[in-house]
Amino acid sequence: MENVRVQSRTLLISRQVAIVIAASLVIAVCARISLPLPFTPVPLTLANFAVLAVGMVLGGNRGFAAATLYLSYGAAGMPVFSPAGPAGIAHLLGPSGGYLLSYPLVAFVAGFLGSRLGRGFAAKIAAAAAAEVVLFAFGVAWIATLTRVSPSQAVAFGLYPFVFAEVIKVMAAAAMAVKFRLRD
Repeated sequence: MENVRVQSRTLLISRQVAIVIAASLVIAVCARISLPLPFTPVPLTLANFAVLAVGMVLGGNRGFAAATLYLSYGAAGMPVFSPAGPAGIAHLLGPSGGYLLSYPLVAFVAGFLGSRLGRGFAAKIAAAAAAEVVLFAFGVAWIATLTRVSPSQAVAFGLYPFVFAEVIKVMAAAAMAVKFRLRD
């Protein structure tokens, strides 16, 4: 009987690891879908959408793990970050660094709030919007620090150009979370 429990636990852990690895690869693929914008040093990518969706579909803990694993791929030099900019750790230290480094926290917030605010679309939008606040707080603060521009200029570089696309990403991630939420 003990052997069956060990096998069952091993299978459960293996399944969770596979889910986290697959989710980290989803983030990586979405990050490669990128559009450089001429008026900001930060490209528009689908990575933010993926981080929100992964967090809300998998839950806070697995979302955090998937986003952290994604960052480790990039830090190790794998081509998983946006094609605009350098590879590896240099990308983490560039204009997109604040956004990227916030991904584990963003996924956790999206997943945590997504599981506590309710199952409906409006609740998922609220969770994703709260996670976006975390994302842009880190991203804009990073840009202000890195480029030494005023806070208003950092917002102009790091928030305003993305608002419309982010609204669409929040709605799409919320819809996915309503449809595909996995149990913890």
